[in-house]
Amino acid sequence: MHEAATNGDGFLEGRFLVRVDRANYRWHPQRPFYSIRFAVLEPAEARSRTITGKLYCTSKALWRLNWFLRDFDYDSDLLNREELDEQALVGLRGIVHASRKRFGDRCFQNLEGFAPATEWATATNNHSSQPGGGRLEQSDDLQL
Repeated sequence: MHEAATNGDGFLEGRFLVRVDRANYRWHPQRPFYSIRFAVLEPAEARSRTITGKLYCTSKALWRLNWFLRDFDYDSDLLNREELDEQALVGLRGIVHASRKRFGDRCFQNLEGFAPATEWATATNNHSSQPGGGRLEQSDDLQL
């Protein structure tokens, strides 16, 4: 839990057990994405906070969207049909590894990795002994 930190600019960094609070598809000609707001469930000191991030839908970034859907236990029938229902995302639970990324003089919330909610106890117990905390891999991908 000591890894979860709030910066002075309001960005959360660390690993959090979260619930999808809202998901919206945003069309963009080159980089369509889903804007997802997560309600933090654990650690307790961050419980009233939210994390908002983007998951891009470009062919190069679909692996990350699929990782999120799989680890957050998205409906397997919809996933097999390659259908994404925004309403079916609301309420899904899982673990998010969030960080802050700088791009020029602007900061963005970055979704570094995901894991199933069932791994919360393992993720919080092992994060100090394992760099990257097991399945929650760090990434150099910039999420704008």
